[in-house]
Formats: sequence, structure tokens, C-alpha cells
Amino acid sequence: MSQTIDCDLLVAGSGAAGLAAAVAAAHGGLKVVVAEKAEVIGGTTAWSGGWIWAPGNPVCAAGGTQEVPGAARDYLEAVQGNAFNAELVDAFLKAAPEMVGFFERETELQFDPGLKIPDTYSHQPGAGMGGRSVIAQPFDARRLGKALALLRKPMRETSFMGMTIQAGPDLRAFMTVLRAPRSAIYVANRMARHLWHLARHGRGMALRNGNALAGRLMRSALDLGVELRVQHALGSLETEGGAVVGARLAGPDGEVTVRSRRGVVLACGGYPHDIARRNATFPRPETHASLAVPEAGGDGLRAGEAAGGRQTQALVAPAAMCPVSEVRWPDGTRGTFPHIIERGKPGVIGVLANGRRFCNEGLGYHDYVTALLEATAEGDTPESWLVCDHRFIRRYGLGITRPAPLPLAPWLRAGYLTRAATLEALAQACGIDAEGLAATIAQFNESAARGEDPEFQRGTSPYMRLQGDPDHGPNPCLAPIETGPFYAVRVIPGSFGTFAGLVTDGTARVLGPEGTPVPGLYAAGTDMASVMGGTYPAGGINLGPALTFGFIAGRHAAGATT
Repeated sequence: MSQTIDCDLLVAGSGAAGLAAAVAAAHGGLKVVVAEKAEVIGGTTAWSGGWIWAPGNPVCAAGGTQEVPGAARDYLEAVQGNAFNAELVDAFLKAAPEMVGFFERETELQFDPGLKIPDTYSHQPGAGMGGRSVIAQPFDARRLGKALALLRKPMRETSFMGMTIQAGPDLRAFMTVLRAPRSAIYVANRMARHLWHLARHGRGMALRNGNALAGRLMRSALDLGVELRVQHALGSLETEGGAVVGARLAGPDGEVTVRSRRGVVLACGGYPHDIARRNATFPRPETHASLAVPEAGGDGLRAGEAAGGRQTQALVAPAAMCPVSEVRWPDGTRGTFPHIIERGKPGVIGVLANGRRFCNEGLGYHDYVTALLEATAEGDTPESWLVCDHRFIRRYGLGITRPAPLPLAPWLRAGYLTRAATLEALAQACGIDAEGLAATIAQFNESAARGEDPEFQRGTSPYMRLQGDPDHGPNPCLAPIETGPFYAVRVIPGSFGTFAGLVTDGTARVLGPEGTPVPGLYAAGTDMASVMGGTYPAGGINLGPALTFGFIAGRHAAGATT
């Protein structure tokens, strides 16, 4: 069966970029259709931590942040170097505050400020010490009504029994539940409400992080009459006279031809699961594990290229890298866990198979993977192990292994976690050089006891100290590894999503080989070449540009005259 529908704007993909474009265009008076390949709405955004980097935003300004004019641009130029794209950066920095203000004023999407979250590289000119990030406010999923069934559930590996836990006071309460009565009361109340929601609704209702962002964007789209079509995969784009005028979709009941008067926005999630393209662009792709949803298979890039667009070749890195561990669940399913939180805590190090450290574990997750790839000789497997002692794992957890009082036994039985009474036995069990590990930890312990790390200077910047434990001194990121038994988890390169999308201009229009826009074709999110040039200057640099350029694309389409 085939079907033809008409609209003003077709958006392919329902993550942050796609929904932002849809909401902005619908607010501008357009009839918008969102086509989503999956059975649910939200894309990888719904699995994310939800932080949004948007320098100069009004939410942080209302909280007291005073952004120095030009500082964020100076910072991005310093971090990106030769990959700096002035047109994209200037467009992003101008529109990001407008985007935050628009959603705050006009939609269901409301934000909380990240007033104390510094940029990653504080030594660079223009680096922010806080107040450049926002996050969607917690959202009561019951406000979606029957449409709640369409919202993607949180990522299993990063939630607790389906409950999302937000970085900041929420997470700190869970981490200190056994040490602070106030935390215990808070966690007990959160858990009680969550268990009630599970029993009543089959899922958590108090959404946080990226799930709250996706839910609030979805509610906003529905309020504006946006048509959401799940199980509609993008096939090919329809063109007339070189302009994109619609697309063919593969729907559950056959092909759907969409005629869209203002064009198409590509926001399909990049190409993390397009194995051929990933192998052609990623360093050492054979062991890479993506954190993106499985539907992100390069549909937008293929369609965009066929219509005259081109994939960027001018980035520092092709993806937003993150160290990950592979999880095997009791039911036989497999998952991927991102190591974001524990690497900067006091009492853990990352080592190679030779037992030696290779990086500053407390720096950004992108930096950890970059250092791992650089330290791995050609022909060797890029892998590392995070190693800690019993005190550490019971206080902070390790990977998917949660802190006390949750048990370690399930993850020891599953083979995810390795435990041994001595460092020598741990090394043998993991395949690590025992002498190298012993020497590394002896050297590390001697300096860590003084709060120093002469090899990599861990804990010497605001960003690193934020990742540490404020209750530990003299350095919140350093403590000896000395109280057995000892533990390790194997960590390999992974990524949140791809950077190397289609080349666009500052209005999110896809550019052809001659550098001119393909009429009627936009790209945002990971279908667009990253404004960060393949670098990772701060947390939230995936969602910030995704929302901003989605907003730009939707607003531009609504203002177009043809």
C-alpha cells in the first residue's frame, strides 16, 4: 500500500534536534510532520544525561552568571584550533541564548541552571567556571497522557530499576545514602514513589535527565499540533529542480510519500550503527561500542548525500568519545555502560595491559578515549582497566556496580567485575602485567597520600575537582589504592554519537560540493557536522548544538518564502 501526505515541513528523527526543529517551525505557523524510524520518540536524547551547553543563556543569567562578551568564542577557538568554523560557532553562540529563552517562554520545556559546572579545559582563554549549562527540569510523565506510550524509556544501564538519577544534589543523595540521614530520607521517598509508579504505570513517572528533555519536547510538539509518526523510516528525498520538496518513508503499512512545501530537516541520529561508514571514519573501530540507539544507522547522511550534500572531512575526531564497559544482563541481553562519574573520584586509576597509567583519569571522557587510542600500539586491542580497592567500590561504585548497600555479587557472577585478594592475583585474572601494575600503584599511592599526581596532575583544575569527592582531602580526586580486596572492570572505546555529519551553513542548510545550499534541505544534531570541530570542550556540547541548530532550522523554514 502507498500513501501521500502534505505538510509544510518534514522532520526526520525525533531526538533533541528533530523535536526542536518541529516545535520552532510549528510555533512559526507551519504544519509539521515528524517521522521517526523507531517505535518510540526521543532518540538517543532520551538516553542521555540531558545537560545542554548554551553560553549566555538567560536561565543562568537569572541565577547570577555574568557571561563575558566574546569569552565563549575565544574558548572554542582555542580548543578547536584549525577545526574552528567561525560561521557555525558564531551562529551557535548567537542563537543558543535565544533558543533557551524561546523554549522557556513559549513551550513546556523549562530549564534548571548549571551554575557550578566548569568547562573542561580551564587553562584555555575564555573557559567558563560555571553558568554555561542548563538541564530540563524534572517532568511528570503523566502529563503526556496516552502519548506516554510513545516516549522511549531511559537507558537500562544508566538508570536504577528504570529510575533516572540526575547529576548534582539528586545523585549526591544516592551516593551518600549510608552516611547522611537527610540523604537516606530523600532516597527512601524517591524509591517509594518510583516503586508505586512501576506498579501503577509500568514505568517511572518522575523523569529526569535526557528523558525529561525528550518528554518536555514531545509535550511541546503535541501542544502545537505536530504530527508524530513512529515506525516511519526515512528512505529517499524527493527533489524538483534541485530543491528538496519531500521524502519517501517506509511505514508499517507500506510506503508513504510526503510532500513538504518548506523542505526537510535531517535529524536521524548520525551514523553510529552504519558499520561500513563507521569503519571508514573511526580510529580502531573493531572494538568500538556505541551508546546511541540502534536506529541511528546513517539514514540521514545517505539521503542527504543523494540529494547533493556531503559529509565533512575536517574534524579532529569523528565522534563524541566515551570510555565504556560491556554489560551482560542475567536475562542474556547485552548493554553498554558509559564511565562518566567514577573516574575522577579518589582511589581509582586506569591502566593498560602493561599495568601502566596512560592518562589523567579525571579529565573528560572524550580525552580518556583519545589517550587510550594514542597509547595502544598498532595491532594491539585498545582496552584498559579501571582498578580500585574495596573502600572505593563500596563508596562510589565502579561502572554499573553500584555503591553500598547494593550487592557486588551479581556483577562478579556475570564476569563484569573482577575481584582478587591481592593486586598480583587481580592482574593475573585480568591479563594485566602484574609487576607493572604493582609498580604503578606503589608510585601512585605514595603521591596520592599527599594529594598529588606528578605524572598527570589529576585534581588540579575546577573541572577535575568537580568530578571528585568534596568530602575528601587534601585533593578531592586522589586517594591511595591499598585496602583489599581489589577490583577491576575492562573498559574500551565507545561514543555517545557521531560528529562527522553533513556540511551546513549557519542556518543549518545542507551545503553541496560548491558550498551553496541545497534548497529545502536542513540538517541538525548528529546529521550535521559538529560545530565543535570534533573536540569536546564541555559537557553538554552534543545537546546544546542539537537543540540550537534544530531551533535555527525550524525558525528558518518558518520564515522561508518558497
